[in-house]
Amino acid sequence: NWSGSLIVASLTGAFGSSFLYGYNLSVVNAPAAYIKKFYNETWERRYGFSVDESTLTLLWSITVSIFAIGGLVGAIIVTPIVKFFGRKRTLLLNNLFAVTAALLMSLSLLAGSFEMLILGRIIMGVDAGISLSALPMYLSEISPKEIRGSLGQVTAIFICIGVFTGQVLGLPEIFGQEPRWPYLFGAIIVPSLIQVVILPFLPESPRYLLLEKHNTSKAEKAFQTFLGKDDVSHEVEEVLAESRVQRNTKLVSILQLLRTHAVRWQVITVVVTMGCYQLCGLNAIWYYTNNIFSEAGINHETIPYVTLSTGAVETVAAVFSGLVIERLGRRPLLIGGFGLMVVFFAVLTVSLTLQKTVHWLPYLSIFCILAIIASFCIGPGGIPFVLTGEFFQQSQRPAAFMIAGTVNWLSNFAVGLLFPFIQAGLQTYCFLVFAAICLAGATYLFFVLPETKNKTFHEISQAFAKRNKVSLEMQEMNHYPGERKSSAEQESNFTSSVNNGETKKGIV
Repeated sequence: NWSGSLIVASLTGAFGSSFLYGYNLSVVNAPAAYIKKFYNETWERRYGFSVDESTLTLLWSITVSIFAIGGLVGAIIVTPIVKFFGRKRTLLLNNLFAVTAALLMSLSLLAGSFEMLILGRIIMGVDAGISLSALPMYLSEISPKEIRGSLGQVTAIFICIGVFTGQVLGLPEIFGQEPRWPYLFGAIIVPSLIQVVILPFLPESPRYLLLEKHNTSKAEKAFQTFLGKDDVSHEVEEVLAESRVQRNTKLVSILQLLRTHAVRWQVITVVVTMGCYQLCGLNAIWYYTNNIFSEAGINHETIPYVTLSTGAVETVAAVFSGLVIERLGRRPLLIGGFGLMVVFFAVLTVSLTLQKTVHWLPYLSIFCILAIIASFCIGPGGIPFVLTGEFFQQSQRPAAFMIAGTVNWLSNFAVGLLFPFIQAGLQTYCFLVFAAICLAGATYLFFVLPETKNKTFHEISQAFAKRNKVSLEMQEMNHYPGERKSSAEQESNFTSSVNNGETKKGIV
């Protein structure tokens, strides 16, 4: 089922999109001290005195956290963009944000303007907000249902590879030196240019072409390219069956989606999984890592190299999840991942609390950190994006990804804003807060989430129909009140479009 075009599309799309998201999460850590020094020198050159510590801390906090604000903007504007330009072209145009941000951030030192760095971070956030919605949407629509989960995990895998790459390039031997830190941000251009060169030669999403552009000939060619076979009549007919139901339906707005009873539990599940994705405490783990490694007796100069182990574990766990997701399914990986995080958060809390009394406990803390990261990447790290693409029909999907992206970025910003206060108030017990969130998420998913492995979008809707208290027939009839035409009119329109040459006779 893995054709060459499908592999190239997934790797190219992820390298220029989710890779950059992961890279920008970690890239600011290594040069933090040098960037703060640059801020101070710029301030002194402008105003004749050094910046006070509180202002410097505020500037640095803005630099780091404004990435999430940009991501929220990107998540909000992605719906009209993917509707007008399509999935593939949205990914291509999104590189304008990445290249612009890279130039601003890499030239900020030369220009003596820290505002350029901050502006670049927010523009890079916009790029990430768009890509984390457009990429899973594109991958879910080009892949056969048998490997939809594995292909969807490519997003998570490349986020992890991006984090790891940021850690590697930030080493002192590469760009982790004072005069070289702008190169860390200039490197963003490379994945963007690679995507711009390769992606135009690959087709648009066949489901987008068929259901939104009503161009069956191009959709058929796209299916043939991605599936690597000439006879795609079954795949086209499967999508046409969906098109007969919603051919005359407008693209759904967020408000319409929230009001639709037929997808109420799908929306709630997406909100819960995306909220837990950010609020489960992984960002807190990154915050604590250097301190825990230091307490374990690791030399300060060695810590950056030891930290690479966290990125390596994250990447290996994400790849493992991609390999087994079609065997084990989404449900056990997601629930099991959150469940294991609860266990290791509890052990980490005990270890951190008592580590000064027992000499070997700091090493247990290191193990717990790696175990929490692995547990996250096995399930919660990528499956929420897969589920968002699987739960909703074509006309609902952009609005669903907009809701998911908004929850994702608001939760990201909340963790960055509130965690320092939680940590200051609860000290080592702060991880119990995250354990509680993971436990709540696992419990909800255990009772609500159906298995979506190897199921069509129609079958997934059927799995939720009972919980939404509608039959599947009523679910299809009531998706968009007042906007649907009669079935006779739809069939007439559909037949007319066939007769106009949109669909080959053999496929019909």
